[in-house]
Amino acid sequence: MNQSLEYLKVSWSHSYPDEPELIFYEVDLAHDRQCLRSIELFADGSIKSINNLYEQAIEITPIPALNEINQGIWGEELTATTISQEEFNSLFAQGQLSTQA
Repeated sequence: MNQSLEYLKVSWSHSYPDEPELIFYEVDLAHDRQCLRSIELFADGSIKSINNLYEQAIEITPIPALNEINQGIWGEELTATTISQEEFNSLFAQGQLSTQA
């Protein structure tokens, strides 16, 4: 596993049907916690893989650290855990397949 990367699984407790319930981030620790890739998992089971989270962003915002998310700094409705690179890559591939279908 690449030591300069971190993989986060963020659960978002909300009631917005068009927003993801789980968000996965591939975080580059060597470059100010920038997101390299992301995955969104929705309540209906659909998966969206995102190659460039910052593609249409005006400002690049780093991904918060695990402890910041779990302390509620970014909202009480968010909780996070780390996952393996293998789990992230598997989900990312699933999202790419569902996007192509």
